[in-house]
Amino acid sequence: MMDPEVQERITVRRAKLDDLEEQLVKQLAEGRAEREDLAAAERVLARMGGQVAAERAATAPAVAQVGGKGVLLIPHRAPEMAETALPPEYQRILASVRAAGGPVMVRQVDEALGLDTGVWGKLEPLRGKLTKLADRGWLHKRPDGWFTVRP
Repeated sequence: MMDPEVQERITVRRAKLDDLEEQLVKQLAEGRAEREDLAAAERVLARMGGQVAAERAATAPAVAQVGGKGVLLIPHRAPEMAETALPPEYQRILASVRAAGGPVMVRQVDEALGLDTGVWGKLEPLRGKLTKLADRGWLHKRPDGWFTVRP
């Protein structure tokens, strides 16, 4: 037979260990939940970073080195300049705006080029390219956001 005092000490210690185990299980669950939240936040930030990089690349002036000098890949339009001075992608954009025969929105150009119109983030780089063409004199951007070919 066990001494009642020893039995009571064992019971008290077992209760303390049960409480400690319950606290540790709770802390572990909270830690796992926080880790999952951090992983989700990292995925969102990575996706947003990719979209921001694509938007910046689409709106930043493209510069190439020719003979040690920086030149714009999308040049300012001059009367004697042909569309062939533009990179092929920009020529396709210009051709699709011209083929529309009137003012077009970004989504219409996107559809004409066969791109994914369902994702807003995919339209923004194209909007940047259209705006760049307008800024350089190849297109006209109306105040309502529609684009037309300059005569």
